[in-house]
This record gives sequence, structure tokens and C-alpha cells, in this order.
Amino acid sequence: MPVDPLQALQAANRAVLPVASSAFGTLLIAGATGALGAELLRRLAGSHRHAHTRVLAKEPIRDGLRGVETYLSPELPIAQWPPTSAHTAIIAFDPPRLYHDRERALWVPEPSDLPELARWLRACGVQTLAIVQPHDQGKLPEALKRGLASLDEQAVVACGFERVILVRSARKPANAKLANPFERVAAWMLSVVRFMVPSSEQPVRAAKVAELVDVALRIAPPGVHVAAPELVWESAQGDMPAVAARWLGVQV
Repeated sequence: MPVDPLQALQAANRAVLPVASSAFGTLLIAGATGALGAELLRRLAGSHRHAHTRVLAKEPIRDGLRGVETYLSPELPIAQWPPTSAHTAIIAFDPPRLYHDRERALWVPEPSDLPELARWLRACGVQTLAIVQPHDQGKLPEALKRGLASLDEQAVVACGFERVILVRSARKPANAKLANPFERVAAWMLSVVRFMVPSSEQPVRAAKVAELVDVALRIAPPGVHVAAPELVWESAQGDMPAVAARWLGVQV
């Protein structure tokens, strides 16, 4: 059963473990929606490695889980938001699920918000930024899989974060709505192409993507680290810590 992030935020009567004495800093999550956002919140807030976890919201929500609170984003441009404090931040681009009405209370970033949001996070004191950016399977050019794919991502790196972790996870392309019958026939004839996508570029379960982000946040050295869709898929097949360590150039 999928975990609703707002169930975690509103679970006031649920017994939880105390925050570990070794917990460090505050984690801020922008985009705790969809299957991916819910898994990131569940895994990272539940690990208690951070003293506090904040989730960006656009409507007031009752904070229920110990160590998790909401930050209400005002209806202003991001550059005009009042600063908060955080050491680590995660930006996830996964739209709210329509059948989860309560997810509509959470703030959802758009890809065009990335540079401005990164500058605001840096002004809040964030040192480590992880970005989970889904891409349609098989459509990301090979040259962009392991590097910065846009000027927006270059602007993020230029903000001066100590660590930037980019995770490019594959996703199934959205079904196009075609009104013209000839377009529908053409789309049906070309649909065989989707079976030609290599297995290493197939979508990975949200829980595995969240686990990879968790591991990377723990062991990544300073610098910019980009996980291609193939690496995300490989990490989900077996020994994830070993794959992540090889990717990040560290020993575990």
C-alpha cells in the first residue's frame, strides 16, 4: 500500500522512535508528492539521521510526526520567500496523485523553478542539494546522461553548494491525447519502439530510487555527482551500497 506523505505529517498519535543523538542538521524536501516524493519522505524522515525534516507546503497542515514539520510557502515569487534554515535539501519532480486529495496541500516544484529555488535554498544555508529528475525512458541523449543537461542545472551548480547530487531516473512516457485518427494510427504503429528500450533504461521503483538518494546523501564526497538512468537501474538490481560507492568514488 503506498504511503501518503500527509499521513506521516498528521500521525499525531502514532508511536515513533526518538530522534537519535547523532542526528545532524535539518532536511528540507521540496516536492514530497507522488510515489517518489512519498518514498523520499518515508525513508529519510524515518531514518532519524536528521534532527528535523521540513516539507514545503502551500496550505496549512497539522504536523504530527516527531521531527517532521511543514514550511508554508507564501504565494510570492520564490526569490521573495522568507528564509528558513536547513543543511540538506531534496528537490523531487513528481506531480501529486489525483486520487490523493491531501497531496494538493504540498508545494510542487516545476522544472522551470529549479534555478530560483536553488538560490533560495543556498540562502537558507543548504550545503547539500539532491535533485531527482525523472526523464522519459530512452529519450535522454547519451551525452547528457552523466553530465549537466541544461543551463538550469549549471545555474544550480554555480550557487556554491558543497555537494550536488543529480539522480536521473527513467519514467514511462505520458500517454499523448491524439484527436486525429491518422495520428492515433501512426502512434499505434510506432508503439513497438517502446519494446526496443534497453532494460537498463527501464523505470525503477520509487522505493529503490529513494534508497539510492539516501545512500548518496550518506557517502557522497564534496562535488557534483550525476547518476545516469543506467546506474539507477543497476543499483536497484543488487548491492546498492557497492554500486553507489563505485559511482561516487568512495570505499564502503
